[in-house]
Amino acid sequence: MSTGILLVLIAALLLDRIIGDPDWLWRRLPHPVVLFGAMIGWCDRTFNRKRLGEDALRISGVLVIAGLLLWSLFCGWLLHRVFMQVGLFGWLLEAVVVAIFLAQKSLADHVSRVATGLRSGGLEGGRSAVSMIVGRDPQTLDEPAVCRAAIESLAENFSDGVVAPAFWYALLGLPGVLAYKMLNTADSMIGHKSPKYLHFGWASARLDDLANIPAARLSIFLIAAGAFFTNGRRAANNALGIALRDHGLHRSPNSGWPEAAMAGALDVQLAGPRIYGGALVSEPMINGAGRAVATVADVETGVSIFYRACGSLTVLAAMTALLFSIV
Repeated sequence: MSTGILLVLIAALLLDRIIGDPDWLWRRLPHPVVLFGAMIGWCDRTFNRKRLGEDALRISGVLVIAGLLLWSLFCGWLLHRVFMQVGLFGWLLEAVVVAIFLAQKSLADHVSRVATGLRSGGLEGGRSAVSMIVGRDPQTLDEPAVCRAAIESLAENFSDGVVAPAFWYALLGLPGVLAYKMLNTADSMIGHKSPKYLHFGWASARLDDLANIPAARLSIFLIAAGAFFTNGRRAANNALGIALRDHGLHRSPNSGWPEAAMAGALDVQLAGPRIYGGALVSEPMINGAGRAVATVADVETGVSIFYRACGSLTVLAAMTALLFSIV
């Protein structure tokens, strides 16, 4: 971590907040995450063979994710070296690259479309919009469930789509953010517990859990800050209290932290039973004493908290850069 890296991170956070992921650009060029996905897909087709036993599949998965992470680290190192050859312009290019791997504006836009869909198109409009950001069957969701799904996605992706890439860039520079995004993409593609990926994706899932530990914990303080600037001290205290109490109710060792914090900030119940792929997944409610019915207004307030949490992350980076410059 250095002052220069932190200044680039601040610039990247501001760029992503203002510009986001412009559709006109990614209609013409493949997004880097799409390229990561293509590499992971090729490895899956090539090395995840049914004829291999469980131990061999696990070893194969370990070697695959190790190779992908080494490739990502090398590409990040090489890009940084190239950028540093052109002085200040190189730092600006690096900020653009880092901004590409952040998801502030794009995430807020997707979640806001759920609220807009519910207000303008009723339940079907909300279901259509939420189907773009969650894996559960939207046809099984009533309006409060659509709102809860949008809020849960907002909170979870704040951690792994904003805080985690920012954290790993601050810690390891471009190699860190590229390796994290490769790992996170691998987890989403091959890290689930289906028969096909239970052993082959084991290493990707476990490493992703480890990589997200710092960001998940940091995210609750940022959400609390966002809640403070949106709804005051009581909401901030509730965000922290519910996160510390209820994070373990979630099936994920990391997602429960930001989801519980957002549940507390909004004083609404989140998680609970839902349907994935036609199968009922039973989970306890996070913040069970909160309001049982989530509303469109909760989604909109959640987006406001999210944006202020992102702003708090930028301020934290600025304060850390100032501290490093003084020391």
